[in-house]
Amino acid sequence: MSEHILRLDDVHTDIGQYHVLHGISLNVPEGGVYVLLGRNGAGKTTTLRTIMGLWRAHRGAVVFRHHDITRLHTSDIARLGIAYVPENMGIFGGLTVEENMRLASAGGRFDDNRLQRIFTLFPAMEKFWTKPAWSLSGGQKQMLAISRAIIEPRELILIDEPTKGLAPAIIRAMIDAFREIAAETTILLVEQNFLFASSLGAHVSVIDDGRIAHSGAMAELTQDKDLQTRLLSLSLDAHQ
Repeated sequence: MSEHILRLDDVHTDIGQYHVLHGISLNVPEGGVYVLLGRNGAGKTTTLRTIMGLWRAHRGAVVFRHHDITRLHTSDIARLGIAYVPENMGIFGGLTVEENMRLASAGGRFDDNRLQRIFTLFPAMEKFWTKPAWSLSGGQKQMLAISRAIIEPRELILIDEPTKGLAPAIIRAMIDAFREIAAETTILLVEQNFLFASSLGAHVSVIDDGRIAHSGAMAELTQDKDLQTRLLSLSLDAHQ
């Protein structure tokens, strides 16, 4: 679909004394996966946290559909249909998988059809339903974090580095699951694993030093090694 579900217009964000985002502008189309790439410290996570209202933009605008959400509280942004899966996953280790899921569901109740779909996407969630989250593997914790994000209908999910530290077999399973999720929900994905990102994303933006250095089709970046080197100082083949 061509309509933009999310727009960032000249967004500037400070963290303490540091000016991190220097005028980020993005147009995220509705449907599928939009990927943000960039070196460590380039501003990718800050961009997601600014969208979610966890850090405040001091200039510019964040627009979700026709709502200016720049000054909204995080809870109000979430109620509009945006979910966030942070890099640290944000799960509660002392609670069971079920309890973690209930905290993310409306009124602590589950829609049976959505829950069964999650079990199909991530069978480990059903297998470890009554187990404490701390006992899960890294990949299973990531599955729980994503499951919480989709236990209620969402229009947009922001996901930060979901494959970090995961084994290749888990990453391949994640690709299939993300394709299923992206069929009904737009995903804005920050990712360093280029095999994962390029397998999913149709559109990509590269952030460098708090600015957008490049935006375009993922296929263009995948095929242009010179562009990869110029934007990221190495071939993205190294991330596979």
